[in-house]
Amino acid sequence: MEENKYEYNPEEGYDYEKEENEAVKKSLRGYRVVIILLAIILAGLSVLYFNLNRQQQEDYALLQADRDTIQSNLNSLITEYDDLKYQNDTIAAQLEKAKEMVEQLKYERRLNYNKIKAYQKEVGTLRAVMKNYLRQIDSLNTINKKVIGENVSLRKEISTANLRADVAEERASELQNKVQQGSVLRARDITMVALNANDRIISRVKNAATLRIDFTIGANELAAAGNRPIYLCITSPDGYLLSTDAMPTFEYQGVKKGYSASREVDYQNEDLDVSIFYKGSGFIPGTYEIELYMGNNQIGATEVAVR
Repeated sequence: MEENKYEYNPEEGYDYEKEENEAVKKSLRGYRVVIILLAIILAGLSVLYFNLNRQQQEDYALLQADRDTIQSNLNSLITEYDDLKYQNDTIAAQLEKAKEMVEQLKYERRLNYNKIKAYQKEVGTLRAVMKNYLRQIDSLNTINKKVIGENVSLRKEISTANLRADVAEERASELQNKVQQGSVLRARDITMVALNANDRIISRVKNAATLRIDFTIGANELAAAGNRPIYLCITSPDGYLLSTDAMPTFEYQGVKKGYSASREVDYQNEDLDVSIFYKGSGFIPGTYEIELYMGNNQIGATEVAVR
């Protein structure tokens, strides 16, 4: 037989209300425990969520910082590549690649560890390539400086040698000029006499048929011996060159010059007496100009007054 769960009171009978209150209290205590447990679990979840969210934010902030660092390194590399100033296809390609990576990073919305590592690796590769070219450029600059130094030294030696050669050539030219000037033959004691048709000397030039020009070519050891043509130019008192109908010329310092008469002599480095004859008529009294030429040199000149 089942035991009665309600307490019996002889005076009042069974106390049903008291028993119900105790049951309610037990239920409330159970709810409180559940609520407390739920609150603890909720608090724990909140703390965990907060920690996870904060960790994600920190990780994302670190990824953004890494991205900014990569962008800074890429911009630095671009500047350094631009500063190389060399026309090189490889350098140009690396420069374009760095610029493309900068543009990719600007519009990158989903950052993660693997992408950041990949970008860092690419930047490292670009920097290694640039350092390799910088080493090559430094080596070329060193070689270039050495070559420039050698060229400067060589130019100085060449300049010194050229200067010495110029000085030697100038001295040789001066010496040659002196020799040439010293080797020029000179005519002295130039005179002119009038001759009649019988080759006798006369005092009146108007009666002359021939003018004889006498002179002496001086001895000169520097001059070359041998046959030499001599050209005679006689200018009358009225300023006309006496010449034949053929008007012969010779070349004097690159110019054709007319002459009155000429003669070839055999010069042997000794004094040589020479006479040249000009045949004509109609001579007038006055002062005659006489010039003697040998090659490109005037070897003598004088003026002779006759009656």
